Amino acid sequence: MSSLRGQANHALYLGRILLQSWEQAQGAESLPAHLLAQAFGPAVRQHLLRAYGWFLLDLQKPAQLPAEPPACVAALPPTAPGKAQPAELTEFAQLEADGWLAPLLQAPSAETPRRSEGSLAATASGLPDRTELQSIADQLDAAFSRMGDLLDEC
Repeated sequence: MSSLRGQANHALYLGRILLQSWEQAQGAESLPAHLLAQAFGPAVRQHLLRAYGWFLLDLQKPAQLPAEPPACVAALPPTAPGKAQPAELTEFAQLEADGWLAPLLQAPSAETPRRSEGSLAATASGLPDRTELQSIADQLDAAFSRMGDLLDEC
């Protein structure tokens, strides 16, 4: 396993830890669901984005690594001259446009959070919920396994 794939798997693991903690906190019902979404949602999203970015770099294998992983296929460093772009990157680009990756890549809403009547807490908007983030984590894991196996065979 490459160092990049190791970083991708580690970021995915951290995201899964937060998803599990979020689920446990929701089950405890000690805080409103929208507060838990504000607390956990952005952090889970960030870990999943980092996992995805590190895996994209592992697929592309650029000559020089960026300081931070890219958030999408379009943000990858240019492919080296004479080197073809892996088909897996084309597949991911399609999933970013209109597949299960689209909600992850969509920037959170820039509108100011509004307080609910009778509460001092503001509600979050524009982020995928826990169930959707869990689904994205599961699909990333499956894609990493499938594509990683193909890379290992090469």
